[in-house]
Amino acid sequence: MSYDVFGLGNALVDALVVVDDGELVARHGLVRGTMHLVDDDRWRAVYADVPQGDVTVSSGGSCANSMCTLALLGGSATYSGLVGQDRWGDAYDERLADVLGAHYMQRRSARPTGKCLSLVSAVDAERTMLTDLGCAMELQPNELPLDVVAQAQWLHVTGYLLTGGTMVEAAREALGRAKAAGGHISFDVADAFVIENFREAVDEVIDSFADLVFMNEAEAQALCPGSAGDALDEIAARVDTVVVKLGAQGSLVRQGAQVIRVAPVAVDAVDTTGAGDAYAGAFLFGLTRGWDLERCGRLASAVAAHTVAQVGSVIRDQDLLRSLVSKTNV
Repeated sequence: MSYDVFGLGNALVDALVVVDDGELVARHGLVRGTMHLVDDDRWRAVYADVPQGDVTVSSGGSCANSMCTLALLGGSATYSGLVGQDRWGDAYDERLADVLGAHYMQRRSARPTGKCLSLVSAVDAERTMLTDLGCAMELQPNELPLDVVAQAQWLHVTGYLLTGGTMVEAAREALGRAKAAGGHISFDVADAFVIENFREAVDEVIDSFADLVFMNEAEAQALCPGSAGDALDEIAARVDTVVVKLGAQGSLVRQGAQVIRVAPVAVDAVDTTGAGDAYAGAFLFGLTRGWDLERCGRLASAVAAHTVAQVGSVIRDQDLLRSLVSKTNV
């Protein structure tokens, strides 16, 4: 089967819980509002201390969130990553299949599934995150379904793939195959940390493979010191299309000399997890439907905003998603 988009990513189970986080964060020596890289034992210790009945579990990781958003909007997407042979890996496979149908996940028994616990403050929606990468970065190039990658209209990857493990080689293999097959490549830079520590690899993807680059304002400034507009101009000279997400200020889209300012959609923030991932998935949905860039941006902005207005990184309400698609016709 040929897909609109093939996603390759570090597979992480997302476990989200809204809590009065002050005492919990202090008790475990966490820094509120930051992401903590931890091992499996520490992750489980904190997870055991949250109200289990209030936890929302989903198949996550930035790229998987984007693919699920695209599929729930009505596009065809699939995904490849690596999880463990454990209950978290079972949960990941099941939840991903519920949305995507067929997928290309691989399983390993030697290492635990990667997982991210998001403690979302009931006071101000601030997130404190604990991430155990587990086996997520250990996918081997020979485990990729390269024939499926080659048949997809787009390949979507994120900067997280460039941060280590054999996933780096797997990503390069997928990028090369997609490029050789004449497919389009979408690259979400993902985090300023990626640029600061893996700049050469980021530049390689942008200059040698990417047709579309997504950045937020912090990533844009890390990549091209100056304003978001400066980054837009610089990266637009290197790829066909570039998007800079500006949060509550909306977003900027540039292709050649055309610059589009996309207005934000106002909502009451509940949980900011996955807003950028939702934006990318919705934008790609529009592109695969042949929409112009302005309409792609308006849908992406709306979907990202409504993602922030709920707990969880993917909107499951398909009636809401259909209404957002319909409104972009106006």
